[in-house]
Amino acid sequence: MKCPYCDNLDSKVIDSRLTEDNESIRRRRECERCFKRFTTYERIETQPIAVIKKDGTRQPFNRNKILDGLIRACVKRNISTKSLEKVVNEIETEINNTPTNEISSQEIGNLVLKHLKTIDKVAYIRFASVYKQFDSLKEFNMELEELMSE
Repeated sequence: MKCPYCDNLDSKVIDSRLTEDNESIRRRRECERCFKRFTTYERIETQPIAVIKKDGTRQPFNRNKILDGLIRACVKRNISTKSLEKVVNEIETEINNTPTNEISSQEIGNLVLKHLKTIDKVAYIRFASVYKQFDSLKEFNMELEELMSE
């Protein structure tokens, strides 16, 4: 593993641990030349997923887009980034468990809404108002009433 500090190719593993979600291994390494320490993560390589956009174009799946949307929806809410990372991991696992290598952006949005509904109702409404593109207060109110009746 190449050292990020001195570009040396020799390093030794000092510590290895499973992450909380058991989806990757966190390794602490030490460079054998400069002796600085750094962290690497090992994940299972999955087949690339294509996201089908509303206009029919395809883009490679990017988990950071989901995380960015969650962060925006959860601004000034008492939700940790760690919790949001866990949600992204769960969504990514669901996507990777689908039988095809393609998923629509609409399906991804629905997965995000499903998870947000269990975490924070205000964040859910924030995300839904952008994702569902409400055209009127009536549509917004209908979504709100549906959420409150659950």
